[in-house]
Amino acid sequence: MTLRLAITAGEPAGIGPDLCIQIAQLPQEHELVVIANADLLHQRAAELGLPLTLQVFDPDSPIRASGNGTLTIYPVALRTPVIAGQLDARNSDYVLETLRLAAAGCLDGRWQGIVTAPVHKGIINEAGIAFSGHTEYFRDYCGVEEVVMMLATTDLRVALVTTHLPLRAVADAITPDRISRVVRILNHDLKQYFGIADPRILVAGLNPHAGEDGHLGREELDIINPTLAQLRAEGIDLIGPLPADTLFTPKHLQHADAALAMYHDQGLPVLKFHGFGRAANITLGLPLVRTSVDHGTALDLAATGKTDAGSLNTAIAVAAHMASNRT
Repeated sequence: MTLRLAITAGEPAGIGPDLCIQIAQLPQEHELVVIANADLLHQRAAELGLPLTLQVFDPDSPIRASGNGTLTIYPVALRTPVIAGQLDARNSDYVLETLRLAAAGCLDGRWQGIVTAPVHKGIINEAGIAFSGHTEYFRDYCGVEEVVMMLATTDLRVALVTTHLPLRAVADAITPDRISRVVRILNHDLKQYFGIADPRILVAGLNPHAGEDGHLGREELDIINPTLAQLRAEGIDLIGPLPADTLFTPKHLQHADAALAMYHDQGLPVLKFHGFGRAANITLGLPLVRTSVDHGTALDLAATGKTDAGSLNTAIAVAAHMASNRT
């Protein structure tokens, strides 16, 4: 089935536009609708020395696969001209408008999924706009109470109980309610989007050695263990809490469909070491399909021709897989 997927080109001074142009050079199975400024893409293509033809999005036209130098464009006006590698806070509104249009179009059925190129959180906040990331943005836009951030390679999936929190705040955020909501979403979406009938999820502890029977912290005894027991009673297959340095070994991972880490830098360094540049960031719990690249804006590489579109290709493939299972 040929699908229509939206791609937001991300921070205009970063490598997002470059990646969109690079994937246009490759044969694609699906129609890729890039939500971006058309002049920006043409300018960046010229800087890269790559051919690019843009066809303006028409919701009434048949879905047609992209590739061979061609993309579909959903044009958005920049607030100020872009110089590759140079951030400008005035374009923060443009970046957020691409996200809004992507979400609105997915919810009304114009496309079946969203793939996001990297944005620069710092410059958006410098513009006076509170922004902590794509994950939280789409959660708030869609009006859902909880979403789950999961990164995936071809053979490893890692989800997070907490995401963009200072380490000092993590322990207070590990509550029975939060763990329960995250596990239920993860279990549900592994079934719905990945076709796994009975997902097996490995759960990491919060503390070193998973608390060492309370000697290195009591969160495992007082919060995590009782919560996992209740979730197992609902029929969810959970193993843990395990020490993170034990969980992330082949012996354990080979028998699991996903790993659940308690915080960002507990789980993601392992996954990125395992498959950086070939992983996709996935937001679970939304009423739409959303994936992203596993890297940042790389301002120093914009317009140099030195970028690798591997993660964007993975994110597109994962979004298509999820959307196909959902439909």
